[in-house]
Amino acid sequence: MGTSHARHAALAITVTVIGAVLAPVSPAFAAQPPQVDLRADVNRDGRVDVGGTTDTSGEDTWSPARGAVFLPNIDDDTKRCAVKGPGGKPLPDAKLAACNDAADTTVNGSADAADLARVRSLPMANLPATATGALTVVAGAKNTRIYVKRSTGWAWVTAKTRLSAAELRAGVEFGVESTDVIRDNARWGGRSVIRLTVTSGGKSTSDEVTLRVAPLLTHHHLQNAQQLLVTQVPGKDEYARRQQAFVKGLAAEVKSAGINKPLATFDKYGDVWAQDFVEPGYVSMTGPGGGRQVIRVMLRSAQADREAGRELFEKLRGNGVGVVQVSGVRDSEEWTLNSMGNLETIPPYAHGDRSFPAGRIIMGERKDNGSKPAQVMRTLLKSQGFQDPLFLDTSWLHVGHVDEFVQFLPADTPRGWKIGIADPEAGLRLLREAQQAGHGRTRMFSVPGSKDLPAPKETIDQALASKWLVADNTMAAKRIAANLDVLKRETGVTDAEVVRVPALYTRGTGDEERGDRMPRLSRMGAGEIPDAVREHGQQKELARQGDRAAPPGTVMTSAYVPGAVNGILLGRDRYLAPRQWGPVVGGKDIFTSAVTDSYTRAGMKVSYIDDWHTYHVGMGEVHCGTNTLRDASAAWWKP
Repeated sequence: MGTSHARHAALAITVTVIGAVLAPVSPAFAAQPPQVDLRADVNRDGRVDVGGTTDTSGEDTWSPARGAVFLPNIDDDTKRCAVKGPGGKPLPDAKLAACNDAADTTVNGSADAADLARVRSLPMANLPATATGALTVVAGAKNTRIYVKRSTGWAWVTAKTRLSAAELRAGVEFGVESTDVIRDNARWGGRSVIRLTVTSGGKSTSDEVTLRVAPLLTHHHLQNAQQLLVTQVPGKDEYARRQQAFVKGLAAEVKSAGINKPLATFDKYGDVWAQDFVEPGYVSMTGPGGGRQVIRVMLRSAQADREAGRELFEKLRGNGVGVVQVSGVRDSEEWTLNSMGNLETIPPYAHGDRSFPAGRIIMGERKDNGSKPAQVMRTLLKSQGFQDPLFLDTSWLHVGHVDEFVQFLPADTPRGWKIGIADPEAGLRLLREAQQAGHGRTRMFSVPGSKDLPAPKETIDQALASKWLVADNTMAAKRIAANLDVLKRETGVTDAEVVRVPALYTRGTGDEERGDRMPRLSRMGAGEIPDAVREHGQQKELARQGDRAAPPGTVMTSAYVPGAVNGILLGRDRYLAPRQWGPVVGGKDIFTSAVTDSYTRAGMKVSYIDDWHTYHVGMGEVHCGTNTLRDASAAWWKP
């Protein structure tokens, strides 16, 4: 609570009344200045306690479990932010990002100013009429803005703002916002210290409270899906028609899963990898009404030349939705690792002496050549202080994203979730068992083709006889096992909490000895990737990194059979996987049957959607082509 007069005589920024003569101070005030008592929502119940003591203990400190929280007010409640410049020209990225509700000194949006955290001063009875008060931000001033509530509305507090004796006698309400998220805790760790100083008769008394800006958090799979995002490609060519059919099928699956909000579609830039140019996140606090006040934050990928990220500002930013982008990505940082398919979140857990009540981020790095996601993004994520990123090795994958082999599934267990992991050994076993049963001449893939989008022709016998397929999947299995060991060590997950899902991978085609790593689906009959797919596929993105992708001799793979773990969790027990199009034996697709069995045993109901020509051949799956907004109403500080 209140700090001593002696302390503030040394530390406080002196506040005096300019151009006025103070009236004689009452003997009572001169002898014993009234104690200033400034309070914030320390216990996070949405109410600043001015009649009790629930918000007094710990008001000068902050911990993950207790302490006042305020929001980075970076949404655009009234949609005032421009997306075009003079003459309708596109705004530069920096100008797009510069506008939000915290960019001006007006309280935007609803009259209740719910995005502002409340701070209150207790009424100070018997103050002389000459007493004045001043509010000062003594730590975090660059990123903290304060408003005072008056009869005329919310007024911005400046160095010249003075509180009258009448206001101080009644008690004053303040609103606090941050102008940005934490980006680098070496520069600002998110804490703000606010001091109220009351002066009269040459004497001052002060009190301080500490607040910390809410961390920017990413979603995990224990949070219910509320809306799906997807790109819709215009046009009438075969690829466009198939992609539009995918969007239509996705909408039906979403509705069937009980998600009522319609799809949010990106339609301007033609980047079909909606998972990759944005990671949906959120900031939240308990609002003035006691409910959770949430601002969704669309975290743009650290790929400044990826135009699709602009649509986050142009289309999604608005009331309750903000966008954050980073700058300063170095040319030496591998482009594909900065896609957000390379960022997933472990659900909440505690293990050993570490606890992650809001979950923990995982990202892929290439240990074979030392490539990591952009330093500026890693710094931002770590600086939030809650989801300290854990790095897995994705050296063995062409695209290099963690969503290509691992996922997290809700489960009725003490932990509340299990790990879903791709299992290449199980995939090879399915082929070998089919071959041994006399089905070696069965076509490896049952997908129908067309003139412009051909289907592969190889059989099970040919696949198993391939010089590379068995070796590549044996290698992939070892790499996946090593990553799983990291996850088990960090989280405490046991083998019984691992859901193994059949999978197969294949290396790229072309002359590996010449370093030509541009991949295609299959080495045995698919032909070159059609231009329509190449235009939208991740091959186009891989070309940006050139020979920096891997040291000579490195084998990198992508999904051979559509990667089932690279799907979407639509509900606690509803999972949408890419259609497998595997060998059909006895009237059944053997991969579909095996994948369904794995998820069913994990308590999931599985449905399938065809993404072969739209995403799979382009080196991604249904997860790569979509994104999900999830419920953020839970308190991130509670286990």
